[in-house]
Amino acid sequence: MTQTPLGTIRRTGQKCPESGVWEAQANPSGTIPLTKGETFPPHNKEAVDWKLIAYA
Repeated sequence: MTQTPLGTIRRTGQKCPESGVWEAQANPSGTIPLTKGETFPPHNKEAVDWKLIAYA
């Protein structure tokens, strides 16, 4: 089974492809732990891109 590469980008509302730490590509940014299959949440009440920065 292949891991999703670090640096992968997904959008608020999409399903998480890999458990890990995801960083909001926004200002200010923030990080969240997310489990594979969960839905990416909004960040500061806005839809944003999320980038995988570390594996769980």
